[in-house]
Amino acid sequence: MQNYLEMIVAVFAAAAIALFVAAVVHRSTRRLGRRSRLMTELTDHAHRPFQVAATVVAIQFAVRFTTTYAVGTPWRRTLLHLLVLAVIASAAWLVAALLVVVEDTALARFRVDVPDNRHARRVRTQVVMLRRLTIAVIVILTLGVMLMTFPSVRGVGAGVLTSAGVVGVVAALAAQSLLGNVFAGLQLAFSDAVRLDDVVVVEGEWGRIEELTLSYVVVQIWDDRRLILPTSYFTSTPFQNWTRTEAAVLGTAEFDVDWAVPVQAMREELRRLVESTELWDGRVCVLQVTDATGGAVRIRALVSAADAGSLWDLRCLVREHLVAWVRDQRPTAMPRVRTELGDARSELPWQWVQPRRPARRPTDGEVPDDARLFGGSDDGDARSEAFVGPDEPVESRR
Repeated sequence: MQNYLEMIVAVFAAAAIALFVAAVVHRSTRRLGRRSRLMTELTDHAHRPFQVAATVVAIQFAVRFTTTYAVGTPWRRTLLHLLVLAVIASAAWLVAALLVVVEDTALARFRVDVPDNRHARRVRTQVVMLRRLTIAVIVILTLGVMLMTFPSVRGVGAGVLTSAGVVGVVAALAAQSLLGNVFAGLQLAFSDAVRLDDVVVVEGEWGRIEELTLSYVVVQIWDDRRLILPTSYFTSTPFQNWTRTEAAVLGTAEFDVDWAVPVQAMREELRRLVESTELWDGRVCVLQVTDATGGAVRIRALVSAADAGSLWDLRCLVREHLVAWVRDQRPTAMPRVRTELGDARSELPWQWVQPRRPARRPTDGEVPDDARLFGGSDDGDARSEAFVGPDEPVESRR
């Protein structure tokens, strides 16, 4: 009975000493953390696992050195085995916490709340994927080490290793879909095809990459729905990534109007509109006639914005304003269906219109910038070279 009491007292004393040491270390790191980002992260994330690991190790040493009188007894072996398992688990927790601290410190160097955050989002995506992968590896290794502490498991280990080839093939076939998603997740993280907060169009839905894991991707759709897709979807199916190179994007607003529409006046009205709103980033403002069939003229207004959200609002604003402008200022340009009744000889006065003198065609220098998408401005010339090629002769472009 006296030996048992000594062991209990030693256990409590060792635990108290470990907790005291952990508290001293915690206060020291907190004081140093005022000037160091790393120390601040250590104080927030690593204090609890360090406290548990130190306490378990101290208890193990106390039990081991105060129960030498009971060497070989079953209860001592069982107790020490449980303590060894606790030490392994707490050590794995501490290692995982330290890795999280290092990853958070690395992420703190890259800000995503700035306009041009493409590089920061790429690093954030890779670090988050590595964090989940390392935690999964630590958990698997911890379970393996804990199982290897059982003598029966160690005995079976030799037989398992001899048939590892067959088991590996069977496991790969059984988990083909899961492993495919895992490798697809790693490919997405390091190929820079898609990142967190990228604006994408998948399955006909427009949204933002909200979460990227090893097995699935969560897309936050514009109306706050969530679209859950396997990571292999993004490596096997085409999708649109609006923000892969930069956040600034282009958008269109199309109108079907009558042939009587004054295109140049409508172009000038579009220019006045975009220059009066903060949604436009000042890069592209183009209005062109893209089709003229079926008794109507199709006009496309192309505008640019700094991000996808601003572009959506800008496109809606352009539609609303130009629809109201056509209705109020140019009602004759509203789409209509004409029906003419007359004789087959076309001899009625209203069936013959004297052809007008052709208007003078403006020269290249007189063409306004907002009438040409591929040319007419520095941005248009750069876009023309990107789609045609800088070494191609000018005559072939026409």
